[in-house]
Amino acid sequence: MTGILEGVNVIDMGHFVAIPSAAAVLADWGAEVIKVEPLTGEPQRGVRALGALTFNGGQLSWRAELHNRNKKGLAVDLKKASGRDILYQLVKRSDVFMSNYEVSSLKRLKLDYASLRRVNPKIIYAILTAFGRVGPDKDERGFDFIASWARSGVQYLLGEEGRPPPMQRPGFMDRVAGMHVVAGIAAALLYREKTGRGQELEFSLYHSAVWSLAADVQATLLGIKVPKHEHSKAINPLVNTYCTKDGQWLQLAMLQSDLQWAGFCRAIDRPKLENDPKFNNIEVREQNNEELVSILDDVFISENMDLWEKRLREHGCIYGRVRTLEDVATDEQALANGLFTEIEHPLAGKMKLVATPVKFCQNPASIRTAAPEVGQHTEEILLDLGYSWDDLTRLKEEKVIL
Repeated sequence: MTGILEGVNVIDMGHFVAIPSAAAVLADWGAEVIKVEPLTGEPQRGVRALGALTFNGGQLSWRAELHNRNKKGLAVDLKKASGRDILYQLVKRSDVFMSNYEVSSLKRLKLDYASLRRVNPKIIYAILTAFGRVGPDKDERGFDFIASWARSGVQYLLGEEGRPPPMQRPGFMDRVAGMHVVAGIAAALLYREKTGRGQELEFSLYHSAVWSLAADVQATLLGIKVPKHEHSKAINPLVNTYCTKDGQWLQLAMLQSDLQWAGFCRAIDRPKLENDPKFNNIEVREQNNEELVSILDDVFISENMDLWEKRLREHGCIYGRVRTLEDVATDEQALANGLFTEIEHPLAGKMKLVATPVKFCQNPASIRTAAPEVGQHTEEILLDLGYSWDDLTRLKEEKVIL
């Protein structure tokens, strides 16, 4: 079936996670995405995380697989004029150029917007930086650990007082920023369809993280102090985590707690709490929050998770079991909704991958191919651009391509 972006040609000159993950989504949606890398491959290929996977004597970079599926691979030395000429030829026939390399590096290589616009005036040029393209830190480098997690306030707010701030999970905010890039490119493609004009797009990890934390940041802009969450002092005890007898954790999420209070009291078999003047409305529950949290700690630790799930569900309470990654990988709900898909990998055989989080019911996204090896499609791409076999031989001798 035709992908919704079939016919759209994308140049992915990204590294690590944010831009490659965005390009992977576009590829899943049917765009032809060519990943442009240096001859040594982009850095993510060499990152060792949670151990390397080895199949048939070869090592598999599973992060590279996640973020580069469905792409074609072009390896070229862009520091050489003939290497840049290859990219310019590719730009002429492409719709989108996307990168998260340093702006100064792109300008030095003559791959800035002004240069590429001269090659293709309709190009959509998407650049993602750590902190933005202006300001005192515009030239600072930063992974999402720094630019998104630490600087935005997320890391500060998620830690409890007196405890070390929690580490983020790898690429967590990168993929959030990547989806912002996808949205911006989709809007620019629509604008170009209506006007015939290209677009220069700017994104930053910092801005994406601040937007993701916008409710707390907006409160701060208005002079409202946003407290850090502390379990024992949860302002709304019905939005808090509680440990059960079998050592599992339960997340309650009853924001409109007055609506659920009566049913919740029945669910935990504490009917006297419903009309207790210390707890019978949201205002007094906030005033007596520490006492109520202590009561609920004792309640939930008295029984196993399965019993609490049954009771809370029966009484219409809003809750969730805190799941492990192993739980997620086998979750019937995840499997039923296609959160994972399987491909035939040339090295690993059958391999499961996390699927794109947008469903087009008439033109569904699909993962068709594994991530390319470094420069796997270089010859194919150059021949399609009009280069001859003699040209390829010369470029290889000059070490412009592999």
